Amino acid sequence: MAMMMEFFQGLFGPVWPVVWSLVKIVAIVAPLMLSVAYLTYAERKVIGYMQVRLGPNRVGFFGKRLWGLGQPIADALKLLMKEIIIPSGSNKFLFLLGPVLTIAPALAAWAVVPFSPELVLANVDASLLFIMAITSMGVYGVVLAGWASNSKYAFLGAMRSAAQIVSYEIAMGFALVGVLMAAQSLNLVEIVKGQEGGLFHWYWLPLLPMFVVYLVAGVAETNRAPFDVAEGESEIVAGFHVEYSGMAFAVFFLAEYANMILVAALTALMFLGGWNPLFDFAPFTWIPGFVWLMFKIGFVLFLFLWFRATFPRYRYDQIMRLGWKVFIPVTLVWLLVVGAAMQTPYGHLFH
Repeated sequence: MAMMMEFFQGLFGPVWPVVWSLVKIVAIVAPLMLSVAYLTYAERKVIGYMQVRLGPNRVGFFGKRLWGLGQPIADALKLLMKEIIIPSGSNKFLFLLGPVLTIAPALAAWAVVPFSPELVLANVDASLLFIMAITSMGVYGVVLAGWASNSKYAFLGAMRSAAQIVSYEIAMGFALVGVLMAAQSLNLVEIVKGQEGGLFHWYWLPLLPMFVVYLVAGVAETNRAPFDVAEGESEIVAGFHVEYSGMAFAVFFLAEYANMILVAALTALMFLGGWNPLFDFAPFTWIPGFVWLMFKIGFVLFLFLWFRATFPRYRYDQIMRLGWKVFIPVTLVWLLVVGAAMQTPYGHLFH
């Protein structure tokens, strides 16, 4: 491996660091996009199973059905072929900028997400701060899409969605402050290392209210059921992206599922021990850390799908009440509890 790296360094010369960074970016983004495509397939199959249906089972490869595994590819091709219709009275530049601003933060945040102690694109000390800053940018894409469409329905959907995202972002931020206090570091690698020792050393236990708030706020933040009032078809057609079609609509769709995977990854890293095994003894330690991390991300994503199949949609006033009157006070109180407990002889329980 070292010889190969030396060969490419000699081949590309001074531009090698840029080329190597691009290779690492592609190595993260390409599997992520494939995961997004097949998360839609998993969602339809899981919810189909819960509702005693078959789900997609026809489209396969090379004349074989293969349990409908070709369905996400067929959906992507269909959206690629569709015409992007831009409303005549819209601001065309902002109309097309909206989807880009929505998906860009969902992808950029992966720059600091570690997959193992060594496997991370940029191991920066303030990685948690970077993620909080970059993910908060997604709301601008939603607002731009609704406003630039020059449609009252889209604008109302954008306002509802933006208010919801901002409300739950505050609770998520406070939940992350609890993790920061327990780990005493903003670095995601250090946060995971602070959870070594097995299931009962992970932060879900001492920070249980924070864990629940972060998980539920993550569902609301990504506009997923039962918090998908931005797309409440019975009241406001399809929300902020009602005027979008073709790949412009598909980018919003991709951003929603990419954000789901990101929230699941952050939940696994900060509360479920990241790549640490379930128990710190064999045979659990024989399984590679990367596999443990993927398993935990898959478990959290399954919860997202389970919620959608189970709960009816909340009213808008109920969503706002839950965010402002329940989650924010709960996180603030638990921050005080954690801070006070860390000054006592029992402080080690929160590390």
